[in-house]
Amino acid sequence: MAMGKEIMGCSIIERSSFVSSTKVFLNHGKNNNMFLVKPLQKRRVLVPLRKVVKHPVVAAVSEDLVKAVPIVSVPAEKAEKFKVRAVVTVKNKNKEEFKDKIMKHLDSFTDKIGRNIVLQLVSTEIDPKTKAPKKSNEAVLKDWSKKSNVKAERVNYIAEFMVNSNFGVPGAITVSNKHQMEVFLETITIEGFACGPVHFPCNSWVQSSKDQSGKRIFFTNKPYLPNQTPGGLRSLREKELKEIRGDGTGVRKLSDRIYDFDVYNDLGNPDKGIDLARPKLGGENIPYPRRCRTGRLPTDTDLHAESRVEKPLPMYVPRDEQFEESKQDTFSAGRLKAVLHNLIPSLKASISANNHEFKGFSDIENLYSEGVLLKLGLQDELLKKLPLPKVVSNIHEHNRGIIKYDTPKILSKDRFAWLRDDEFARQAIAGINPVSIERLTVFPPVSKLDPEIYGPQESALKEEHILGHLNGMTVQQALEENKLFILDHHDAYLPFLDRINALDGRKAYATRTIFFLTYLGTLKPVAIELSLPSSGPSSRSKRIVTPAVDATTNWMWQLAKAHVCSNDAGVHQLVNHWLRTHASLEPFILAAHRQMSAMHPIFKLLDPHMRYTLEINALARQSLINADGVIESCFTPGRYAMEISAAAYKSSWRFDMESLPADLIRRGMAVPDPKEPHGLKLLIEDYPYATDGLQIWAAIENWVRTYVNRYYPNSSQICNDRELQAWYYESVNVGHSDLSQESWWPTLDNVDNLVSVLTTLIWLASAQHAALNFGQYPYGGYVPNRPPLMRRLIPDENDPEYAIFLADPQKYFLSALPGVLQSTKFMAVVDTLSTHSPDEEYLGERTQPSIWTGDTEIVDAFYEFSAEIRRIEKEIDRKNLDKSLRNRCGAGVLPYELLAPSSGPGVTCRGVPNSVSI
Repeated sequence: MAMGKEIMGCSIIERSSFVSSTKVFLNHGKNNNMFLVKPLQKRRVLVPLRKVVKHPVVAAVSEDLVKAVPIVSVPAEKAEKFKVRAVVTVKNKNKEEFKDKIMKHLDSFTDKIGRNIVLQLVSTEIDPKTKAPKKSNEAVLKDWSKKSNVKAERVNYIAEFMVNSNFGVPGAITVSNKHQMEVFLETITIEGFACGPVHFPCNSWVQSSKDQSGKRIFFTNKPYLPNQTPGGLRSLREKELKEIRGDGTGVRKLSDRIYDFDVYNDLGNPDKGIDLARPKLGGENIPYPRRCRTGRLPTDTDLHAESRVEKPLPMYVPRDEQFEESKQDTFSAGRLKAVLHNLIPSLKASISANNHEFKGFSDIENLYSEGVLLKLGLQDELLKKLPLPKVVSNIHEHNRGIIKYDTPKILSKDRFAWLRDDEFARQAIAGINPVSIERLTVFPPVSKLDPEIYGPQESALKEEHILGHLNGMTVQQALEENKLFILDHHDAYLPFLDRINALDGRKAYATRTIFFLTYLGTLKPVAIELSLPSSGPSSRSKRIVTPAVDATTNWMWQLAKAHVCSNDAGVHQLVNHWLRTHASLEPFILAAHRQMSAMHPIFKLLDPHMRYTLEINALARQSLINADGVIESCFTPGRYAMEISAAAYKSSWRFDMESLPADLIRRGMAVPDPKEPHGLKLLIEDYPYATDGLQIWAAIENWVRTYVNRYYPNSSQICNDRELQAWYYESVNVGHSDLSQESWWPTLDNVDNLVSVLTTLIWLASAQHAALNFGQYPYGGYVPNRPPLMRRLIPDENDPEYAIFLADPQKYFLSALPGVLQSTKFMAVVDTLSTHSPDEEYLGERTQPSIWTGDTEIVDAFYEFSAEIRRIEKEIDRKNLDKSLRNRCGAGVLPYELLAPSSGPGVTCRGVPNSVSI
């Protein structure tokens, strides 16, 4: 056995495949690309050595790519050549343009005359004579021209190598694409070595050599820390990282695979007019996280602003970050682009100025039953084929169509639930923004804004406003017994209100809402404070609205709640959703690709949690958060939306508070308690987001700790890992450079801190994003429940509008909500953003689960994590049937499923994808 190891390069019992310790079953459930693996008892498999032979041997290619093959050994002093085979899985494009078809035929022809896809194996060992890595001969993919017309999504090709018997273990493979078209390599499996099949999970586009000179490098699935890298792979490891970083210059081509940083200077379009100019986000003046650099030329009118690429042209992200194709039409990328580029212009053309307001609540409900009539020209025939909220279909009139929206979940159990105070309060802890509510510790609440600029810091709330709603308690008793909670959006909005209220069709307050925790464990709203900027000593800048006592105050109370929801919708979208999950993660993703090799175990851990984020963020810069984009059009802050996001980044964003336990404690929703399962005690026991979230947080943390302990037995190894330290340094000091001097950044110098940082990143990318994203249409698709903007203030008795309000309060209420165009546009976009694509990869799942790493102990640990996620899902289902949990079960109460890990495709109001993928 020792001689076999010396000759062939690895022990016959060192299996790179996971087959020896697990059994693989195909899961014919919701995603046929996934595998569920049931861990079995570990065992060693001894493969007897064959008799020595003196001629080359051809390795058999097994059907399932993981079957062991015969092993050949020869005396070391007579190193001879033998043949091994590569099975290369290529993923075809589903939709080919005419140009692609021409190129494909050309490649089929030129492949026959030697313009091939060429592979070469690289050993983990150095050749003692040349002092360079040992390499095989070059080999080409066979039968490319024969298989060029195969219509399957995946096609397997064979390449054969001749290697010396003292070649050692293959650690890398280089690929040269001499065709005209790029090719997507999914996996490469090498068979014929003593260690069993050697897997290369590629999942990458390889560009034509005419577009990208040089060879692409892929490494095996065996993880190595930098200082443990075998000699034959060290130079390749450095070379690959250098290529990925680029040199920071030039305009990026769509085929590039370069990761770099830049500021947000591409949201505006000053060349089209001063109204479309927007300030640069990022830098000393307006701190903000960095985004992916595209290198586009500056605008003509502002050298500090980057020129824009308008839809439907694509924005640059590194090639491997772009959305993959999907057979299903509802795939997120195509659907979002369809809505933005095709549907919204049609809505604008179809909704006339005379029909811009809802005349009754029935008009809103008709969007789900009758739909919106669209005037379709010939150029809009495409609309009829698009996967919109419901497919646009022909009706009797010539060249017309109709779009129907799905009924939002908020209406599914009780059409009038949105009107109730208990539902308004329940959504603060079990809706789509359950992360803003805080425990009230001081009454009246106090602003943190500069009083010399924004007026007195004290609230106008008095004890008499809430005393009658505290079940006989004094305010002080309620504070001491942790019964008072607040939704405080005062400081987020007040600095911007003068500018917001000067916009056409925008009227907003800075709101504070006080809730009381009842003995049933539910919240009830007891007072709403509506603030405007102080314009003088006699200004009526603060107003208190309390629950209704008659018909007039009932409508005023409903208007006040609508303004609170509008404030909350803005903070949810701009701060908690976009900033805290999308934008804050992008620097960590960029730095991970730039500084950590694909061989690095921590890169392998993070990889599924970085999928698609750069692409969806680029799409957002192009169409959602840009000047005159969806967010500005549909949300109260309008053109000041991203400045509100940046103000929150500067004043309140802290990475060390982004973990779920730290956030709950910071907001006063929990207190440390070592006796409790998660080390803290919730002050609202039935807080669905927190109770489900803590279970998922603990599962992620346990998985990460197991993973980290496997590769870093002691803290010194963390400190000495140059790639890991370079990743974290660059994430903080470049990606978040405007806040890099803050003292609260964790130091990556021990196991606990590394586990904390990684758990936080995975939590933000998966569960936190899911909780904030996938309920947007189910709750917000019915605009009165959660209006994204308001168009009227609440009239005072001295206002001219007061008489109009008294004469027809329903009409006034509807005129304060978004109009028909704003509502239908908003609904189409949040419907799309709430949609799971068919190729979604959920928490506890991985594509290629048995080969993503060559470390069988880690694969086993992953399936334990996966089993724990499934257990948590069953527990969530159980809680949603528990009648004692009134915030998630009851008459007309929606179950809380936003953190239920699995989901089918579509708008389901559940499911936790691995990454920020939409």
